[in-house]
Amino acid sequence: MLISAAFAQEGGGSGAGGGPDLLTSLLPLVLIFVVFYFLMIRPQQKKMKQHRGMVANLRRGDRVVTGGGLVGVVTRVINDGEVQVEIADGVRVRVVRHTITSVLGKGEPAKAEPTAAGPTKG
Repeated sequence: MLISAAFAQEGGGSGAGGGPDLLTSLLPLVLIFVVFYFLMIRPQQKKMKQHRGMVANLRRGDRVVTGGGLVGVVTRVINDGEVQVEIADGVRVRVVRHTITSVLGKGEPAKAEPTAAGPTKG
């Protein structure tokens, strides 16, 4: 016959446990996961946390850039999910907070309303 028989070769020293072989085969996978965590996952989580903080601290007068590239000034905070942004003189649009990508300049805090009595001159 033209086909010769192939015989399996028996391993020499490992025995039935397979302990060191399992460790050496899983070690590269564990190292790859650790590298991915520190180089990709962890920085992304920090960036997301920073963006959530920036969006939560929006207030009237902040200059912002939206996800579409529009630059405007926050004129009113409507609710937890939306703000009103003035993108041109007299043109105001409602924008979902999470679409705001960056804050260019912080506005001044809202001024207190003058009292009815007003300041007294002495």
